[in-house]
Amino acid sequence: MFGRKKKRDGLNELDDLMERLRPDLSRESLGVGPGFPGVAPNPLMSGAARNRQAELRTGALALGVLVDWREVNSNPRVILMFDVETADGALFRGIADEDLTITELTRLAPGQTLPVRYRPAVMDHYVALARDADPACVRRLADEIASRKRA
Repeated sequence: MFGRKKKRDGLNELDDLMERLRPDLSRESLGVGPGFPGVAPNPLMSGAARNRQAELRTGALALGVLVDWREVNSNPRVILMFDVETADGALFRGIADEDLTITELTRLAPGQTLPVRYRPAVMDHYVALARDADPACVRRLADEIASRKRA
């Protein structure tokens, strides 16, 4: 509008802007590589991010070992980085975009194992904390993963 040409590749422009503003949230610093779609600047404003979060809440259960986290703003909205292991033995770096309470934030520690949900059909590195997971299901999953490692 007003003499400015519209750019076709808006995603790359947004990624470049995000990398300049928050280099700690770049693909490389999160350890996910070029296939990762990126961290949405504000999931509350993005319909795609809301749909992704809804799909993740009903996704498959896996275990994630907390690697690190980055606080995005003062909500506190936090980007959590996990090394995720699924029930079928797949390993990947997972990124969760979560709103945590101050109490939950103070309890975070690297190496902590937490249940997460992921989308097996998509496998785009996005995960979500499985706050609703049944402790018995989580225990069974942990036992299955541990028995596979022993074998």
